[in-house]
Amino acid sequence: MKYYIIAGEASGDLHAANLIRAIQQKDAQANIRAWGGDLMEEAGANLVKHYRDLAFMGFWEVITNLTTILKNISFCKKDIEEFQPDALIFIDYPGFNMRIAKWAKAIGIPTHYYISPQIWAWKENRIKAIKRDIDHMYVILPFEKDFYENKHQFPVHFVRHPLLDAIKNRDEICVEEFRKQHQLSDLPIIALLPGSRKQEITKMLDLMLKMTPHFPNYQFVIAGAPGQEDEFYQNLIGDRKVNFIKNKTYDLLSVSEAALVTSGTATLETALFNVPEVVCYKGSFISYHIAKRIIQLSYISLVNLIMDREVVKELIQDEFNEKQLRLELEKILSEKTRNKILNDYQLLKQKLGGEGASEKTAKLIVESLQN
Repeated sequence: MKYYIIAGEASGDLHAANLIRAIQQKDAQANIRAWGGDLMEEAGANLVKHYRDLAFMGFWEVITNLTTILKNISFCKKDIEEFQPDALIFIDYPGFNMRIAKWAKAIGIPTHYYISPQIWAWKENRIKAIKRDIDHMYVILPFEKDFYENKHQFPVHFVRHPLLDAIKNRDEICVEEFRKQHQLSDLPIIALLPGSRKQEITKMLDLMLKMTPHFPNYQFVIAGAPGQEDEFYQNLIGDRKVNFIKNKTYDLLSVSEAALVTSGTATLETALFNVPEVVCYKGSFISYHIAKRIIQLSYISLVNLIMDREVVKELIQDEFNEKQLRLELEKILSEKTRNKILNDYQLLKQKLGGEGASEKTAKLIVESLQN
């Protein structure tokens, strides 16, 4: 069978790569073509376009790059039509993927959505398009099944969260060798996860790096995102004494004492590695104020959303400043706050329901093509 997969950012690349491997186990003749990243290509997909050419963060940034986005949509449709897939699989990235889904459904290509658009956060009216254009939906958060089926009468499959698979399947590291390989000292590590897109890294990293002189008994290590050049990070780091490790975020989290994390999937990844964190977010002035009026959520981090209460501190926009960040980092390094967060993390893992998301989704997709 032929499968066409579209992922538009680093987290989608990771989950799509695991899904590709699971599909190959179910369908030995699988021919997979994709938009995504290095991990998907390594898993066996024929990569058409890299997500680094697709990711635009924020309302204003999307508007100013609209011509590029429209060209990508047009090219994607043409490529799908030439490939003629048996299944078109979308991984999150709704602004782009829902446009492709509408077109694909109209010409009879079966549509599958793995990792639902977060319409429970904003743009809930997208449910009309989802009902019209998506044949099969696979959700990964426990509250999403109730949201779709009970509130909107749209049947979905709850397949559990793929991060549990990704973390379970990673190769264990030797801590001593890891520290030696990356020239790390014996000091405890504070990981800096400034995001995966250039726009957000530029906004977040400078303030994160201002914490270094305040915590001399710790070493700060930046997790470099795949697809971004080393030179880009070095220009932001300047002469600051911090370590930089690229494409090893999970290894870094596995040896870290605490983390400063830009809002997104990384907040959940950090929690699943039992690392206390401060969640950070700062967008452009225009994008932030548009989002504030549209998004009706009490929290922005997946950890707090899933638990439906504040487990980790969120510093958003003006609250994301040097004084507040230092204060919150001091708190999560204290034994009392650390223990409370770690206890909450255990409850979080129970809510997510265990491993098997990639295998279950692949099984459902392959079976749908055999019926």
